Amino acid sequence: MPETGTEPLNRAPIPTFLYGTAWKEERTEALTRLALQAGFRGIDTANQRKHYFEAGVGAALASAIAAGELRRSELFLQTKFTFRAGQDDRLPYEPLAPIAAQVAQSFASSLVHLGTDYVDSYVLHGPSSRDGLQTADWQAWRAMEALAAAGKTRWLGVSNISLEQLRLLVDGAATKPAFVQNRCYAKTGWDRAVRAFCLAHGIRYQGFSLLTANRSELSARAAVRVIEHSGRPLAQVLFRFSQQLGMLPLTGTSRLEHMRLDLACSELELSPADLAALEAIDRSAG
Repeated sequence: MPETGTEPLNRAPIPTFLYGTAWKEERTEALTRLALQAGFRGIDTANQRKHYFEAGVGAALASAIAAGELRRSELFLQTKFTFRAGQDDRLPYEPLAPIAAQVAQSFASSLVHLGTDYVDSYVLHGPSSRDGLQTADWQAWRAMEALAAAGKTRWLGVSNISLEQLRLLVDGAATKPAFVQNRCYAKTGWDRAVRAFCLAHGIRYQGFSLLTANRSELSARAAVRVIEHSGRPLAQVLFRFSQQLGMLPLTGTSRLEHMRLDLACSELELSPADLAALEAIDRSAG
């Protein structure tokens, strides 16, 4: 039986690091279990079989809980609703159902996959178009708000969103997003404008692809000097940098030693000068 954790005090705090489970396919269960053993207590997934294997995450959680390694109430679990355009043919909802019904069906499917009766954060996996917010976006968000009101999710979030779209959402939502999860590029000042908006509105910014999206910028002289000065691996420096900027970073590493090193980044404290150098590498790359 899943542990419900009906009292808020029995539920996990927001972690300082998330383990991302995208693009792992048949290795999802084993790698999620490894991440839990390494010490991760924040897991990010999605009910989007195209890029995620949500049921594999659930199998790892069930195994760890059965082995007495953790309790559900110690885990911050985040999953997502994905519109039809972001899915393949393995849909977690009826394709012709109204959007609100699709959200409800997808969420119910996620609970089954994950072996739980609530999630900590439920995220809209990106607006339905690149510009503005469409009727479908509002229908999805209202359905998500209903899940939050029913106590099925503690917080709501949104991913892959522009500053313009985020402003519209915050202005029109009854339940404001608690999280924004974006791919984070050094060339945009690490999503500087969106991060500033989040800070001003009490939204926690989650950054993903911090390493993979910025390999060129991280080889710039300014970045190399900071890394060499720290005496720590690149990933550890970058993740600590993101935390000191106020981000909640994601890592998807598949190696236990890297998982442990990533989590240990909190032992590092970058100086204001080092932070400024890394924040400005979009202007100094090359």
